[in-house]
Amino acid sequence: MKDIPASEAGDLGGIDHGKSGIRVLKNNIATVLIWAAFLIALIPLVWILWTVLSKGLSTILTVTWWQKDQSGVGAPGFDTNVRGARHAIIGTLEIAAATSVIAIPIAVMTAIYLVEYGRGKLARGVSFMVDILSGVPSIVAGLFIYAVWVTFFGWKLNAFCSSLALVLLMVPVVCRSTEEMLKLVPNELREASYALGVPKWKTIVKVVLPTSFSGIVTGSLLGFARVAGETAPLLILAQYTQFLNYNLFSGNMAALPTLINVNVPNMAGDQVSADRVWGAACTLILLVLVINLLGRLIGRLTRVKS
Repeated sequence: MKDIPASEAGDLGGIDHGKSGIRVLKNNIATVLIWAAFLIALIPLVWILWTVLSKGLSTILTVTWWQKDQSGVGAPGFDTNVRGARHAIIGTLEIAAATSVIAIPIAVMTAIYLVEYGRGKLARGVSFMVDILSGVPSIVAGLFIYAVWVTFFGWKLNAFCSSLALVLLMVPVVCRSTEEMLKLVPNELREASYALGVPKWKTIVKVVLPTSFSGIVTGSLLGFARVAGETAPLLILAQYTQFLNYNLFSGNMAALPTLINVNVPNMAGDQVSADRVWGAACTLILLVLVINLLGRLIGRLTRVKS
Protein backbone atom coordinates (compact mmCIF):
# COMPACT_ATOMS: atom_id res chain seq x y z
CA MET A 1 0.00 0.00 0.00
CA LYS A 2 1.33 3.38 -1.00
CA ASP A 3 2.02 5.72 1.86
CA ILE A 4 0.09 9.00 1.76
CA PRO A 5 2.19 12.03 2.53
CA ALA A 6 1.30 13.87 5.73
CA SER A 7 0.70 17.06 3.79
CA GLU A 8 -1.88 15.33 1.62
CA ALA A 9 -3.49 13.46 4.54
CA GLY A 10 -4.03 16.68 6.45
CA ASP A 11 -5.83 18.18 3.45
CA LEU A 12 -7.91 15.08 2.67
CA GLY A 13 -11.31 16.09 1.29
CA GLY A 14 -10.81 19.69 2.32
CA ILE A 15 -11.53 18.76 5.98
CA ASP A 16 -9.81 20.94 8.51
CA HIS A 17 -9.59 19.21 11.88
CA GLY A 18 -8.58 22.41 13.64
CA LYS A 19 -10.74 25.34 14.66
CA SER A 20 -10.27 28.46 12.60
CA GLY A 21 -10.32 31.86 14.24
CA ILE A 22 -13.47 32.92 12.34
CA ARG A 23 -15.44 29.87 13.52
CA VAL A 24 -14.39 30.44 17.12
CA LEU A 25 -15.38 34.11 16.86
CA LYS A 26 -18.80 33.25 15.38
CA ASN A 27 -19.38 30.66 18.10
CA ASN A 28 -18.51 33.11 20.85
CA ILE A 29 -20.75 35.82 19.35
CA ALA A 30 -23.67 33.37 19.08
CA THR A 31 -23.15 32.25 22.68
CA VAL A 32 -23.12 35.84 23.93
CA LEU A 33 -26.27 36.70 21.96
CA ILE A 34 -28.11 33.64 23.28
CA TRP A 35 -27.22 34.44 26.88
CA ALA A 36 -28.13 38.09 26.36
CA ALA A 37 -31.54 37.12 24.95
CA PHE A 38 -32.09 34.79 27.90
CA LEU A 39 -31.25 37.50 30.42
CA ILE A 40 -33.44 40.06 28.64
CA ALA A 41 -36.36 37.61 28.71
CA LEU A 42 -35.68 36.93 32.38
CA ILE A 43 -35.79 40.60 33.41
CA PRO A 44 -39.59 41.11 33.15
CA LEU A 45 -40.26 37.77 34.85
CA VAL A 46 -38.03 38.58 37.82
CA TRP A 47 -39.40 42.12 37.92
CA ILE A 48 -43.01 40.90 38.05
CA LEU A 49 -42.27 38.30 40.72
CA TRP A 50 -40.32 40.78 42.84
CA THR A 51 -43.05 43.43 42.58
CA VAL A 52 -45.86 41.04 43.47
CA LEU A 53 -43.98 39.36 46.31
CA SER A 54 -42.66 42.58 47.82
CA LYS A 55 -46.12 44.15 47.85
CA GLY A 56 -48.32 41.13 48.56
CA LEU A 57 -46.32 38.71 50.67
CA SER A 58 -46.99 40.51 53.94
CA THR A 59 -50.74 40.34 53.27
CA ILE A 60 -50.92 36.61 52.59
CA LEU A 61 -48.78 35.78 55.62
CA THR A 62 -51.60 36.83 57.93
CA VAL A 63 -53.98 34.14 59.16
CA THR A 64 -56.96 36.41 58.51
CA TRP A 65 -56.27 36.37 54.76
CA TRP A 66 -56.91 32.62 54.58
CA GLN A 67 -59.65 32.33 57.21
CA LYS A 68 -61.99 35.26 56.49
CA ASP A 69 -64.02 36.51 53.57
CA GLN A 70 -64.90 40.18 53.09
CA SER A 71 -68.38 40.17 54.52
CA GLY A 72 -68.89 43.43 56.35
CA VAL A 73 -66.34 45.40 54.35
CA GLY A 74 -67.67 48.95 53.96
CA ALA A 75 -69.67 48.82 57.18
CA PRO A 76 -68.63 50.90 60.22
CA GLY A 77 -65.67 49.28 61.93
CA PHE A 78 -64.48 47.38 58.85
CA ASP A 79 -63.38 50.21 56.56
CA THR A 80 -59.72 49.84 57.46
CA ASN A 81 -59.72 46.05 57.79
CA VAL A 82 -58.16 44.03 54.99
CA ARG A 83 -60.21 41.00 56.07
CA GLY A 84 -59.54 37.90 54.01
CA ALA A 85 -59.74 36.27 50.61
CA ARG A 86 -61.08 32.81 51.52
CA HIS A 87 -64.18 33.37 49.41
CA ALA A 88 -62.08 34.26 46.35
CA ILE A 89 -59.58 31.44 46.85
CA ILE A 90 -62.28 28.79 47.19
CA GLY A 91 -64.18 30.28 44.26
CA THR A 92 -61.09 30.19 42.03
CA LEU A 93 -60.36 26.57 42.92
CA GLU A 94 -63.98 25.47 42.41
CA ILE A 95 -64.33 27.19 39.03
CA ALA A 96 -60.96 25.91 37.78
CA ALA A 97 -61.66 22.39 39.10
CA ALA A 98 -65.06 22.26 37.37
CA THR A 99 -63.41 23.48 34.18
CA SER A 100 -60.71 20.80 34.42
CA VAL A 101 -63.22 18.00 35.04
CA ILE A 102 -64.99 18.90 31.80
CA ALA A 103 -62.09 20.03 29.61
CA ILE A 104 -59.35 17.47 30.33
CA PRO A 105 -61.28 14.33 29.25
CA ILE A 106 -62.49 16.08 26.08
CA ALA A 107 -58.99 17.34 25.26
CA VAL A 108 -57.26 14.01 25.95
CA MET A 109 -59.77 12.01 23.90
CA THR A 110 -59.49 14.50 21.05
CA ALA A 111 -55.71 14.19 21.10
CA ILE A 112 -55.96 10.38 21.11
CA TYR A 113 -58.25 10.53 18.08
CA LEU A 114 -55.92 12.86 16.17
CA VAL A 115 -52.79 10.80 16.89
CA GLU A 116 -54.07 7.23 16.89
CA TYR A 117 -57.17 7.22 14.67
CA GLY A 118 -57.45 10.50 12.79
CA ARG A 119 -57.18 10.26 9.02
CA GLY A 120 -58.62 12.23 6.15
CA LYS A 121 -60.81 15.32 6.07
CA LEU A 122 -62.47 14.76 9.45
CA ALA A 123 -59.15 14.70 11.29
CA ARG A 124 -57.94 17.80 9.45
CA GLY A 125 -61.20 19.55 10.33
CA VAL A 126 -60.87 18.65 14.02
CA SER A 127 -57.25 19.81 14.08
CA PHE A 128 -58.24 23.05 12.38
CA MET A 129 -61.00 23.70 14.93
CA VAL A 130 -58.55 23.13 17.80
CA ASP A 131 -56.27 25.74 16.23
CA ILE A 132 -59.19 28.15 15.94
CA LEU A 133 -60.15 27.64 19.59
CA SER A 134 -56.60 28.30 20.72
CA GLY A 135 -56.82 31.79 19.24
CA VAL A 136 -60.29 32.73 20.50
CA PRO A 137 -60.15 35.71 22.91
CA SER A 138 -61.44 34.94 26.38
CA ILE A 139 -64.05 37.71 26.16
CA VAL A 140 -65.52 36.06 23.06
CA ALA A 141 -65.81 32.74 24.89
CA GLY A 142 -67.65 34.50 27.71
CA LEU A 143 -70.02 36.25 25.32
CA PHE A 144 -70.75 32.97 23.53
CA ILE A 145 -71.74 31.21 26.76
CA TYR A 146 -73.81 34.25 27.76
CA ALA A 147 -75.66 34.13 24.44
CA VAL A 148 -76.37 30.41 24.76
CA TRP A 149 -77.12 30.33 28.51
CA VAL A 150 -79.13 33.54 28.90
CA THR A 151 -80.34 34.63 25.47
CA PHE A 152 -81.21 31.22 24.05
CA PHE A 153 -82.21 29.17 27.12
CA GLY A 154 -83.18 32.07 29.40
CA TRP A 155 -81.41 30.65 32.45
CA LYS A 156 -79.88 32.67 35.28
CA LEU A 157 -76.17 33.28 35.37
CA ASN A 158 -74.03 31.44 37.90
CA ALA A 159 -70.40 30.48 38.42
CA PHE A 160 -70.79 27.28 36.41
CA CYS A 161 -71.34 29.42 33.30
CA SER A 162 -67.82 30.79 33.71
CA SER A 163 -66.49 27.23 33.92
CA LEU A 164 -68.16 26.45 30.58
CA ALA A 165 -66.51 29.50 29.02
CA LEU A 166 -63.14 28.53 30.45
CA VAL A 167 -63.56 25.04 28.98
CA LEU A 168 -63.33 26.61 25.52
CA LEU A 169 -59.98 28.12 26.51
CA MET A 170 -58.56 25.07 28.27
CA VAL A 171 -59.40 22.38 25.70
CA PRO A 172 -56.97 23.53 22.95
CA VAL A 173 -54.10 23.99 25.41
CA VAL A 174 -54.43 20.51 26.89
CA CYS A 175 -55.23 18.93 23.52
CA ARG A 176 -52.10 20.24 21.79
CA SER A 177 -49.79 19.36 24.68
CA THR A 178 -51.30 15.86 24.95
CA GLU A 179 -51.02 15.39 21.21
CA GLU A 180 -47.31 16.16 21.32
CA MET A 181 -46.78 13.79 24.24
CA LEU A 182 -48.56 10.96 22.41
CA LYS A 183 -46.39 11.52 19.33
CA LEU A 184 -43.27 11.07 21.47
CA VAL A 185 -44.28 7.50 22.37
CA PRO A 186 -42.11 5.19 20.19
CA ASN A 187 -44.04 3.29 17.53
CA GLU A 188 -42.06 0.19 18.49
CA LEU A 189 -44.06 -0.03 21.71
CA ARG A 190 -47.32 0.01 19.78
CA GLU A 191 -46.06 -2.55 17.26
CA ALA A 192 -44.85 -4.86 20.03
CA SER A 193 -48.28 -4.72 21.63
CA TYR A 194 -50.03 -5.39 18.31
CA ALA A 195 -47.68 -8.32 17.68
CA LEU A 196 -48.90 -9.92 20.90
CA GLY A 197 -52.48 -9.67 19.67
CA VAL A 198 -53.51 -6.79 21.94
CA PRO A 199 -56.38 -4.71 20.51
CA LYS A 200 -55.65 -1.13 19.55
CA TRP A 201 -57.85 0.41 22.25
CA LYS A 202 -56.18 -1.66 24.95
CA THR A 203 -52.75 -0.75 23.57
CA ILE A 204 -53.65 2.91 23.93
CA VAL A 205 -54.94 2.44 27.48
CA LYS A 206 -52.22 0.11 28.74
CA VAL A 207 -49.15 1.25 26.79
CA VAL A 208 -49.49 4.67 25.15
CA LEU A 209 -51.23 6.59 27.93
CA PRO A 210 -49.06 5.31 30.81
CA THR A 211 -45.92 6.09 28.82
CA SER A 212 -47.00 9.68 28.20
CA PHE A 213 -48.85 10.21 31.49
CA SER A 214 -46.35 12.60 33.07
CA GLY A 215 -46.44 14.82 29.99
CA ILE A 216 -50.24 14.78 29.93
CA VAL A 217 -50.33 15.82 33.59
CA THR A 218 -47.94 18.69 32.88
CA GLY A 219 -50.06 19.85 29.95
CA SER A 220 -53.22 19.65 32.03
CA LEU A 221 -51.64 21.80 34.72
CA LEU A 222 -50.59 24.33 32.10
CA GLY A 223 -54.23 24.45 31.05
CA PHE A 224 -55.28 24.86 34.69
CA ALA A 225 -52.87 27.77 35.10
CA ARG A 226 -54.24 29.23 31.86
CA VAL A 227 -57.80 29.40 33.16
CA ALA A 228 -57.14 30.11 36.85
CA GLY A 229 -56.10 33.68 36.13
CA GLU A 230 -58.67 34.48 33.44
CA THR A 231 -60.81 37.52 34.19
CA ALA A 232 -62.96 38.44 31.18
CA PRO A 233 -65.41 35.47 31.28
CA LEU A 234 -65.79 35.89 35.05
CA LEU A 235 -66.71 39.56 34.71
CA ILE A 236 -69.56 38.62 32.37
CA LEU A 237 -70.76 35.33 33.83
CA ALA A 238 -69.78 35.18 37.53
CA GLN A 239 -70.30 38.48 39.26
CA TYR A 240 -68.22 39.26 42.33
CA THR A 241 -69.55 38.90 45.86
CA GLN A 242 -67.97 39.64 49.23
CA PHE A 243 -69.42 36.51 50.76
CA LEU A 244 -68.32 32.89 50.62
CA ASN A 245 -70.39 30.75 48.26
CA TYR A 246 -69.70 27.04 47.79
CA ASN A 247 -72.46 26.43 45.23
CA LEU A 248 -71.36 26.75 41.60
CA PHE A 249 -74.94 26.56 40.37
CA SER A 250 -76.54 29.28 42.50
CA GLY A 251 -75.73 32.90 43.21
CA ASN A 252 -72.62 34.97 42.61
CA MET A 253 -69.16 33.62 43.39
CA ALA A 254 -65.93 35.49 43.99
CA ALA A 255 -62.60 34.59 42.41
CA LEU A 256 -59.12 36.01 42.77
CA PRO A 257 -59.19 37.78 39.37
CA THR A 258 -62.52 39.46 40.14
CA LEU A 259 -61.30 40.39 43.64
CA ILE A 260 -58.39 42.17 41.96
CA ASN A 261 -60.69 43.83 39.43
CA VAL A 262 -63.04 45.18 42.11
CA ASN A 263 -60.26 46.72 44.21
CA VAL A 264 -58.02 48.10 41.44
CA PRO A 265 -59.98 51.38 40.97
CA ASN A 266 -59.41 52.26 44.65
CA MET A 267 -55.70 51.40 44.81
CA ALA A 268 -54.42 54.95 44.42
CA GLY A 269 -56.21 56.41 47.42
CA ASP A 270 -56.81 53.36 49.62
CA GLN A 271 -53.96 51.30 50.99
CA VAL A 272 -56.36 48.55 52.09
CA SER A 273 -57.57 48.08 48.51
CA ALA A 274 -53.95 48.00 47.34
CA ASP A 275 -53.16 45.32 49.92
CA ARG A 276 -56.08 43.24 48.68
CA VAL A 277 -54.96 43.57 45.06
CA TRP A 278 -51.35 42.59 45.68
CA GLY A 279 -52.35 39.89 48.15
CA ALA A 280 -54.75 38.33 45.61
CA ALA A 281 -52.09 38.47 42.88
CA CYS A 282 -49.52 36.86 45.17
CA THR A 283 -52.03 34.18 46.21
CA LEU A 284 -52.83 33.38 42.58
CA ILE A 285 -49.14 32.94 41.75
CA LEU A 286 -48.68 30.77 44.86
CA LEU A 287 -51.64 28.54 43.95
CA VAL A 288 -50.37 28.00 40.42
CA LEU A 289 -46.87 27.26 41.75
CA VAL A 290 -48.15 24.69 44.27
CA ILE A 291 -50.34 22.97 41.68
CA ASN A 292 -47.45 22.76 39.21
CA LEU A 293 -45.14 21.31 41.86
CA LEU A 294 -47.81 18.78 42.78
CA GLY A 295 -48.20 17.83 39.14
CA ARG A 296 -44.45 17.36 38.74
CA LEU A 297 -44.47 15.12 41.80
CA ILE A 298 -47.38 13.06 40.44
CA GLY A 299 -45.65 12.78 37.08
CA ARG A 300 -42.41 11.63 38.70
CA LEU A 301 -44.16 9.01 40.84
CA THR A 302 -46.20 7.64 37.93
CA ARG A 303 -43.44 7.69 35.33
CA VAL A 304 -42.94 4.41 33.51
CA LYS A 305 -39.55 3.02 34.49
CA SER A 306 -37.41 1.55 31.75
